[in-house]
Amino acid sequence: MTSAASPPHATRPDTVTAAAPAAARPAPQPRSAYRAFRPITTRWADNDVYGHVNNVVYYSWFDTAVNAHLIEQGVLDIHAGGTIGLVIETQCNYFAPLAFPQTVEAGIRVAKLGSSSVRYEVGLFAQGEPMTAAAGHFIHVYVDRETRRPVPVPDALRQVLQALVVTG
Repeated sequence: MTSAASPPHATRPDTVTAAAPAAARPAPQPRSAYRAFRPITTRWADNDVYGHVNNVVYYSWFDTAVNAHLIEQGVLDIHAGGTIGLVIETQCNYFAPLAFPQTVEAGIRVAKLGSSSVRYEVGLFAQGEPMTAAAGHFIHVYVDRETRRPVPVPDALRQVLQALVVTG
């Protein structure tokens, strides 16, 4: 009598597979980790049925903080500028709840400034608190408004972004 061979995808019981190393759990960041700040007023509609700000609102705050900073610095014209930033990646970690009627303070920094892309990192703080209630990032690829093809980050924008760069 012959025994059937194990199918190629079967795992042998005597084979030990090394587990992938666990990723370090993200931790809250202090205010000193960010280069610029702007206040954001929460709204009644930001809260969800659980009594805190719904997770999707945080992403809106990231956009608001960064784009308002760039507009105020005179390097982003959302209506007529030839170069625009398109988000290609975003992520957020939550550490403490935020809720209406709190004022949120958004800290902004640039973690990576490439030739046509920027990784923005934003920390959201309850007003006056020393550590982030949430922290996340998004990556903009700068493109020509008409063709939507990547272009180098314009010099004036690059200068403003350089002031937000953190190292390490």
